[in-house]
Amino acid sequence: MDLQKLNVKLFVEQPNEIALTDFIEIFHGWIQATDGDYHDVADYSHMKAGPGIVLVANNANVSIDESGGRRGLLFNQKSRLSGSNQDKLRQVFQAAIENCRKLEAEPALRGKLRFAANEVWVAVNDRLLGVNSANAFESIKGDVESFAKRLFGTDAVIVASDNDSRQRLSVRVQTSVPADVNTLWNNLQHN
Repeated sequence: MDLQKLNVKLFVEQPNEIALTDFIEIFHGWIQATDGDYHDVADYSHMKAGPGIVLVANNANVSIDESGGRRGLLFNQKSRLSGSNQDKLRQVFQAAIENCRKLEAEPALRGKLRFAANEVWVAVNDRLLGVNSANAFESIKGDVESFAKRLFGTDAVIVASDNDSRQRLSVRVQTSVPADVNTLWNNLQHN
């Protein structure tokens, strides 16, 4: 399967310590600090277990997402990617991790926000491309597992699917090896 429209979510360690609406001002600051990279902020904080606060750009959206009842940074790649599936996973994860690092370094959040970097969620945000089935999972499992070993720096990874056909094709990747986003970033730079 040609992986496109990838979503990556890294979960926070302290899911309810920071008010969701605090991210609105932070994302507005990101808009002002760029030369047109970001365009808008959408506030879905009123929705329980919803999309949260979304920073909109042409190529990707970044959000503090609460779907599934777990807060995390969701990176939603919208533009077409080139290269192998490994290259595409690397591009999307680098962007997601870069945004996690940026949030952890935000002065207003410093010491209050930390991402648990031993679990990630990956989805194909295109139901035509990625029907959620056992066959589709098997077609991407090898690529995701191989990439996860590089990302986490260990062979001790578990790749599991969500078999609910009503949901998008997605996988949850976990390791028991403790890590932070800087470790993941370094693993991607050196592998």
